[in-house]
Amino acid sequence: MTEMTDVSKQKLIADFKVVVADAEELLRATAGQAGDKVAELRAKIQSNLADAKVRLAEAQTAVVDRAKQVGRAADDYVQDNPWRSVGVAAGIGFIVGLLIGRR
Repeated sequence: MTEMTDVSKQKLIADFKVVVADAEELLRATAGQAGDKVAELRAKIQSNLADAKVRLAEAQTAVVDRAKQVGRAADDYVQDNPWRSVGVAAGIGFIVGLLIGRR
């Protein structure tokens, strides 16, 4: 379940980066527009984008930290159970070999 959550978080971060990039492009495209309403809206969008970038960086850091924790846990397990790990890896390799050999 955590793998799916991590994948979902990574997808969300990627989607959010696209939205931020599109909003920045919109701001650049409307830079020549005049008027108080437009200037006020641009300032609000720029402020929201700055906040969003900070939250995006925090979310990305959290995902990276979680991936590192999972990697450390796997490494610790392999260190504590080397023969079991070799057996599992050999079993998976055998199954993958059978599946590839069937084609």
